[in-house]
Amino acid sequence: MRILFIGDVMGRSGRDAVSKHLPGLKKNLKPDVVIVNGENAAKGAGITDDICKQFYKDGADCITTGNHVWDQRDIIAYIDKDPRLLRPLNYPKGTPGNGVYMHELADGRKILIVNVMGRLFMDTLDDPFALVEELLKGHVLGRTASAIFVDLHAEATSEKMSFAHNFDGRVSAVIGTHTHAPTADVQILPGGTAYQSDAGMCGDYDSVIGVRKDIPVLRFVRKMPTERFTPAEGEATVCGVMIDTDDATGKATRIDMVRVGGRLKQAVPES
Repeated sequence: MRILFIGDVMGRSGRDAVSKHLPGLKKNLKPDVVIVNGENAAKGAGITDDICKQFYKDGADCITTGNHVWDQRDIIAYIDKDPRLLRPLNYPKGTPGNGVYMHELADGRKILIVNVMGRLFMDTLDDPFALVEELLKGHVLGRTASAIFVDLHAEATSEKMSFAHNFDGRVSAVIGTHTHAPTADVQILPGGTAYQSDAGMCGDYDSVIGVRKDIPVLRFVRKMPTERFTPAEGEATVCGVMIDTDDATGKATRIDMVRVGGRLKQAVPES
């Protein structure tokens, strides 16, 4: 199975870049499934139902989120109606929405998509290690699902790496999101799990993690409150990863970085 994952979409520039480049990536790379992290897509904070619909129109099969999932309050009423829009699995019981989605391809193959959030330097949610451990009791890689993909939305690379090594060989991929900067540690772990600490954002990189750069710079220099953070509006780079898995085992056989458009050095895998 070929999985194309698109990192955190930041504001309008990120959305425009996804609309511009995702159809071409799908045509050239021919992924079986496309997953987009959209938690910052609405003005840099949260997501709306209209943005979800646009992502699906652009070619997404599933949308993951993170700690900003509730920033646009209207999404609370929408999320239960859209099983393809995920919020982190480890929100407390009774929270609207789901953290898991089983996507079935036209040929019958299935991929289990899991959205989970770290706890180090983040909101204190339920234990992501224990919850995924419990989830995997009912989902065996290569048996109940041809692939299992985890979007781990977390701050600390140590937590992301520990999580990936803990589940190495039991999930197809653990890809980090949240920090908005693509890391260079793309690899397949010894047990067969594809890993990257952070896929990076889809946003304007002439910025501070996607925010108009003058605002956070002023906060650091003067140590005083400034105006509200606003997404940078220059041309965005679409950042993500492409992963191939073995349908028999569910384990990763290939992982490549994807960077298209904008300021960053381009990286488009050979199909």
